[in-house]
Amino acid sequence: MEEVIRCGWCGTDPQYIKYHDEEWGKPVYDDKILFEFLILEGAQAGLSWITILRRREGYRTAFADFDVEKVAAFTAADEERLMNDTGIIRNRLKVKAAINNARLFIAIQKEFGSFSDYIWGFIPDRKPIVNTRTSLGEVPARTEISDAISKDMKKRGFKFFGTTICYAHMQATGMVNDHIEGCISK
Repeated sequence: MEEVIRCGWCGTDPQYIKYHDEEWGKPVYDDKILFEFLILEGAQAGLSWITILRRREGYRTAFADFDVEKVAAFTAADEERLMNDTGIIRNRLKVKAAINNARLFIAIQKEFGSFSDYIWGFIPDRKPIVNTRTSLGEVPARTEISDAISKDMKKRGFKFFGTTICYAHMQATGMVNDHIEGCISK
């Protein structure tokens, strides 16, 4: 039997392997999914991705199935509800940021027609950047493009979307494909 090669970061955890094989590095142009990853990546700041992945369904429930209009309309009472929800990371700054970012996400949709058009507009020809990495050590934490996106989004008022989180978002949504050479998902 031939050995299956995967990027080493997913280890042997079945949930991580499923995410690696089915989602990570696959291009996403759907605003709802882009918003989902915006919420999840912001929650991940300072934590491991598996921590957030294991709470993904909790986030889906807590954040109205990632309906940006509903999240943007959350009130102070919703914020308190979220602070008591054990299915998510209960960090007040991250909760406030998620609600704030939802409102800003809608503003970008109005300005550009979709969030997808906005964020993919930073990528040449709006096609995924496919890198040729041979090891995890070659994968950067940020790039000039993630710097530019993050800077623009910060200027617009987004929180918890620095260049490192932005690059992780780009990887998660397939704007960049950093699967190592030989990986089954390359």
